[in-house]
Amino acid sequence: MQAYTVEQVAEMLSIGRDKIYFLLRTGQLKSIKIGKLRRITDRQLSDFVSYLEATDEA
Repeated sequence: MQAYTVEQVAEMLSIGRDKIYFLLRTGQLKSIKIGKLRRITDRQLSDFVSYLEATDEA
């Protein structure tokens, strides 16, 4: 399993860091905390992208 920083995920999705924090705050994107660090796993990122694809088809 891979775990990415907010900055890494923002770069992967080509969106801003603030947008990632918004998605986390609103529960659209899940994450884990390791101490004070917030990480987004590859599974959480995959689930988020799958959700976007499913809602785009509707």
